[in-house]
Amino acid sequence: MNETIFSALAEPNRLHIVELLRTGPLSVGEIAHSLGLNQPQASKQLRVLSDAGLVEMKADANRRIYKLCPKPLIALYAWLNSFHLISDERLDLLDDYLQGLLR
Repeated sequence: MNETIFSALAEPNRLHIVELLRTGPLSVGEIAHSLGLNQPQASKQLRVLSDAGLVEMKADANRRIYKLCPKPLIALYAWLNSFHLISDERLDLLDDYLQGLLR
């Protein structure tokens, strides 16, 4: 797992941007307006997300449209899911132990 993804998502405004982009591509202005940021602040946060590979930008005349990149999010999901599998195994062992105590 790439630690730059965690670093990028650790900042609340960047996490909110990722959440906003779940619904589809947005311009910098739309993102800034939704989060109550000025455009330079939004652009700075988007640059960090872009450097981490979480978003990509497409120029449309004088607008910059951002969208999520699924690949790092899929990797993050797979990494987190690996912990879910471990916890399931431990819960199964706990269940077996408790059932043994009841017998």
